[in-house]
Amino acid sequence: MDLKKTIRTVMDFPKKGIGFKDITTLLVNGPALHQAIRDMAEPFRKSNAAKIVSIESRGFIFGMPMAYELGLGFVPVRKPKKLPAATVAETYALEYGTDSIEIHKDAIVPGEKVLLVDDLLATGGTMEAAVRLVKKLGGEPVAAAFLIELDFLKGREKLPGIPVHSLIHYDSEA
Repeated sequence: MDLKKTIRTVMDFPKKGIGFKDITTLLVNGPALHQAIRDMAEPFRKSNAAKIVSIESRGFIFGMPMAYELGLGFVPVRKPKKLPAATVAETYALEYGTDSIEIHKDAIVPGEKVLLVDDLLATGGTMEAAVRLVKKLGGEPVAAAFLIELDFLKGREKLPGIPVHSLIHYDSEA
């Protein structure tokens, strides 16, 4: 199945000029969702990762079933003040301003290898911050996996030294 055909592009959302990649059309298609999870997990079946670190909220849609599929632990990265125990935070740049993400301080053991997962790689700022969180805790990122990559935004350039695996690529907003 061509997974790209199951994703709808909504033009001018959330603002004019943006071609929003709406994954809900893939999510409601059981066979497509199953294939997406299986295909995202496949390159990592023999990896030495112990956990998947995934970013709120759409990253959870893919990270958790990948963790299950691969028999790995799952670590959520969330927006500030959403995790109940002690956390560490990272701030990253947005188009106009900044945002932050947090992870539990005890989520990763020093030296532990992790696979980072999110639904979309655009400019790379959020994933770059997640990588910094993993490294702050002494973890070692082995790779980053995405359902979609917007190649024209060059987000993988913010992840030097980390192999990036994306199932679906777009070279323009349309």
